[in-house]
Amino acid sequence: MNSLVDKYNIPGPRYTSYPTVPYWNEEGFTADLWKKSVIRSFSESNSEEGISIYIHLPFCEALCTFCACHKRITKQHSVEIPYLESVLKEWKLYLELFDHKPKLKELHLGGGTPTFFSPENLRTLLQGIFDTVEIAEDQEFSFEGHPNNTTREHLQTLFDLGFTRVSFGVQDYDPKVQKAINRVQPFENVENVTNWAREIGYKGVSHDLIFGLPHQTWEAMEFTIRKTMELKPDRLAFYSYAHVPWVKGVGQRGFDENDLPSGDEKRRLYEDGKKLLEDLGYIEIGMDHFSLEHDDLYQSQIQKKLHRNFMGYTSSKTQLMVGLGMSAISDSWYAFAQNVKTVEEYQKLVEEGQIPVFRGHILDAEDLNIRKHILNLMCQLETSWDLQNSFPEIENSIEKLKEMESDGLVEISENQIKITEKGRAFTRNVAMVFDLRMLRNKPETRIFSMTI
Repeated sequence: MNSLVDKYNIPGPRYTSYPTVPYWNEEGFTADLWKKSVIRSFSESNSEEGISIYIHLPFCEALCTFCACHKRITKQHSVEIPYLESVLKEWKLYLELFDHKPKLKELHLGGGTPTFFSPENLRTLLQGIFDTVEIAEDQEFSFEGHPNNTTREHLQTLFDLGFTRVSFGVQDYDPKVQKAINRVQPFENVENVTNWAREIGYKGVSHDLIFGLPHQTWEAMEFTIRKTMELKPDRLAFYSYAHVPWVKGVGQRGFDENDLPSGDEKRRLYEDGKKLLEDLGYIEIGMDHFSLEHDDLYQSQIQKKLHRNFMGYTSSKTQLMVGLGMSAISDSWYAFAQNVKTVEEYQKLVEEGQIPVFRGHILDAEDLNIRKHILNLMCQLETSWDLQNSFPEIENSIEKLKEMESDGLVEISENQIKITEKGRAFTRNVAMVFDLRMLRNKPETRIFSMTI
């Protein structure tokens, strides 16, 4: 395995979208084209599928130095109400595009730190949205909670509003690692919020763990997993740390590459961590999630309904996902759009009555085809093709896959490719073979984290 790590540990996308953001054709994108795409997607899919909403709540009281998300660090909670008022105004701009009431299937609060906001203010935000939609019978509402500031009142308020899933960012329990990433949180805090969620009635509690963090050893990783098992979350994200200090504004500082595990050490963290999780009853989903058998994520994988978008893996798919808030990304299936990245500019544009997108991508027929193949690989670990969904470079892609086949990572048949159990860790590498936009325009500088 070490030789395979050396061979395939290269910079590559995580494929929460295709094309990936660095390869969006921004010159061919306009706000008007985006609106037309939203209208088309809504009219095609709302009645049957409903829509998804992602709300980006960017404020955090402290900077976690492993985080690559768009955030604003402040302890001033006076920012809450003006920001939430802007989110509701942005939503009203989208409502003007719809010819009938949206059916809300999926809602996720991400950040930042959603629980930075008071329960009362979150209730006002959500009620403002719920008053304008029909809520689907099989809706799934979820949010990200910080164990250090999520209160029982947060959990109860959101549960009363229909939320049934919560994800807590644990990352690692080792004090040295926590100090390096400026995320010091005692196990007792995680235990409290997990127990509260279950007592209140949440059907799904998820913990996020990260491997490859500074100063992380296998002993620290094993300790973290075994402590996590004391709480037995229904679902686990087991993410590879994305070291991208060259990306402006992410705040990855306080350590350097010398503090990070080597490629071989990091791969051991994943391989041994995966084995321990599986020994403890968890099943790997896609490439970086695990769940217990009763969880919807596992059931959706079995039923081949697993989906992946900017929120990660989800148990159901909607064609239209509207992203609200600073830096939020929206997906109409036919196009992507991202909101401006500062709170001030976001609020200014919304006040002016503009949907605050500043870049995006309109997918052409080839993009849509490749997107399906990459989604299949990321969600089902296989894809197939015929005359309708083939593409001119398919033979070149197959040729590149043959080396992976000889390494035992994939199995190739006449019109199908399957990723093997051995190859699951290299799913991003397999998907890259189908990434025509990247293959045709190799980056001159490093823009992605390492694949392993």
